Amino acid sequence: MKYIDGFRNAAAAAALRGSIAELAEEMTAANSRVGIMEVCGSHTMAIARYGIRDILPENIELISGPGCPVCVTEAGYIDAAIELAGSGAIIASFGDMLRVRGSELSLSDCRARGGTVEICYSPAAALELAAAHPDREVVFLAIGFETTIAPVTSLVELARQRKLGNLSLLTAFKLVPPALAALLADPELGIDAFLCPAHVSAIIGARAYLPFTGERGVPCVIAGFEPLDILLGVQAILVQILGDEAKLDNQYNRVVKPEGNVRAQALMEKYLEPADAVWGGLGRLPASGLALREEFAGFDAEKKLGVTIHSGRGGEDPRCLCGDVIKGKRKPPDCPLFATVCSPEHAIGPCMVSSEGSCAAYYKYLRFTE
Repeated sequence: MKYIDGFRNAAAAAALRGSIAELAEEMTAANSRVGIMEVCGSHTMAIARYGIRDILPENIELISGPGCPVCVTEAGYIDAAIELAGSGAIIASFGDMLRVRGSELSLSDCRARGGTVEICYSPAAALELAAAHPDREVVFLAIGFETTIAPVTSLVELARQRKLGNLSLLTAFKLVPPALAALLADPELGIDAFLCPAHVSAIIGARAYLPFTGERGVPCVIAGFEPLDILLGVQAILVQILGDEAKLDNQYNRVVKPEGNVRAQALMEKYLEPADAVWGGLGRLPASGLALREEFAGFDAEKKLGVTIHSGRGGEDPRCLCGDVIKGKRKPPDCPLFATVCSPEHAIGPCMVSSEGSCAAYYKYLRFTE
């Protein structure tokens, strides 16, 4: 509990708020505005939950980025999964994927129409499904950032050990650093610093952000999810900017190490190789994903079952601004559907579907204050 209670101390938060206000005042004198992007859905939810935006000075802006893997899953991927279900495969998926719409239907719609779509609370559940249904192909929807890539990929290793030949992965893995590079290249966003993702950083290691501080001169601070974690992260960024510095500051070193999780990295290296990936809101980014290596094609649903992930047109209302919200160009209340037509119970776009989506965060904590 020391890592929870110790980082929720009200007096410490008040002191940090005062320090941030002083730093922001120095920037006001220089007519400076600072845009800090958090690239983690858990950060987005924590910032909303604890009212962090409300206590920051006006010239300090927190920008929510594409930190939700469900939100950046492209409609064509859902279409491919529905096609596989239609051909008789058992689709195994984490629950938050079921309501994301493809070009016309969601996986929830598919299940209602007779497709077999099973919710898994762990990737290991897909192994048990494959063992229980040896006469049917079980396809696990393998999405996610570096945090979940290793445990999902371990399915291939475990299936090989158990000689399960009816399990495959439909991959849509995404890598965070290439997305950061793409976001920085967009001049409309005005990103001055990154509040780097904590869970992802635990896998890839703090050193992964050095190219952004060195080559691009962007301050990067790795922070945890408690209120003081986030406030300390903001404070550290402001100190760097005022000092005309761009460094990597690992403030979550109780979890994140410089080298990251070496065992997870080795597993990913063994089974996966870099691939282009299509991101919802960002489009196709070169080498921003991972795909199964050719020698493991027998576990690759696209190659094994002959399905192709085409670019889907998206089934949401054309007024939905999810794409711009994912990029940080618009805030959820800017969308004409937000909290009216679109709600968690009747989600139109993926940013409201996922519990880590920006729209879901704003709806739950901020819709009456914006």
